[in-house]
Amino acid sequence: MLRPYFLTVFISLLFLCSHAQLQRFTYTMPKMGSPFTIIFYAADSAKATATANECFSLVDSLVNILSDYTDSSELNRLCARAGNSSLVCSPVLFDILMQSEKAWQKSRGSFDITLGPVTRLWRKARKEKKFPDPVAIKEKLALTGFSKVRIDTITQAVSLQQKGMQLDLGGIGQGYIAQQVVNYLLHQHIENALTDVSGDIVTIGKPPGTKGWTVAINLPESENELLPKHLLITNKAVTTSGDVYQYIEHDGKKYSHIVDPATGYGITSQRNVTVIANDGTTADWLTKACSILSIPKAKKLAGSLHAEVLIAEIRKGKLVYYSSKGFSAYWRKRN
Repeated sequence: MLRPYFLTVFISLLFLCSHAQLQRFTYTMPKMGSPFTIIFYAADSAKATATANECFSLVDSLVNILSDYTDSSELNRLCARAGNSSLVCSPVLFDILMQSEKAWQKSRGSFDITLGPVTRLWRKARKEKKFPDPVAIKEKLALTGFSKVRIDTITQAVSLQQKGMQLDLGGIGQGYIAQQVVNYLLHQHIENALTDVSGDIVTIGKPPGTKGWTVAINLPESENELLPKHLLITNKAVTTSGDVYQYIEHDGKKYSHIVDPATGYGITSQRNVTVIANDGTTADWLTKACSILSIPKAKKLAGSLHAEVLIAEIRKGKLVYYSSKGFSAYWRKRN
């Protein structure tokens, strides 16, 4: 579930007198192929370290359920039964599958976790730097479609109706895990925290003495250049998707790691899509859907989910911005 690290987080070190007892703690460990950072404010260093370790253990347990890279994961056990039998899912897997179904419905199919056979084909192509065969893409695409997933909401049994189907939670799983870690921190009575899973950011509260968490966004096609303004968020999730790291070039075009479920091909539009949403799961999958949809449809979809979207796109060599009406409320000028 690797995703490029598109968002840079700037944390203010100012404190209010009333919060003088709080300390800032930052913990980073490699998870899911990239850095996983947890930042929070607490009074006791020993307890903070113990809490961080518990968070990382939670991440490991979730990865063992949701990752398609781990052969023994619950997700892959479900996929191994495709076309044969159902699997009674754990609460975690069942929850994310239900949210994935909602995302598929809301996006009218522009987000679809059943693209597993196709995304694995493109994953191999990027690794080998060899453009996939169109015939193979067509064959793999025939194995996809969320309409082929059966979910029993009473027994929590799930079945994949066609043999060869595979699920890929890469477009929703990181945001989901980031949200679960924040939920755990809240349960531990930590009120000011941020989790950053390679660019999927979820926040609660704010650093003491500030108005919120400050987040910067990369320019399209750039690893280091940032937009001239940054975001100020609290109790929100923010995610950016683009192709600066994961793509393959063919006949002068860049094919992104984000695959269009309608065609089976990686998208070629040079877009960065940033979504601000109420939870990490929604922010994660919504960036993928809005990368595929037309600008008007992307804005409409975001609005229906009480989310805000910014699309930065290179057109004819020029950078063009499109945003939902409420996005500007989160802008803050850089110092």
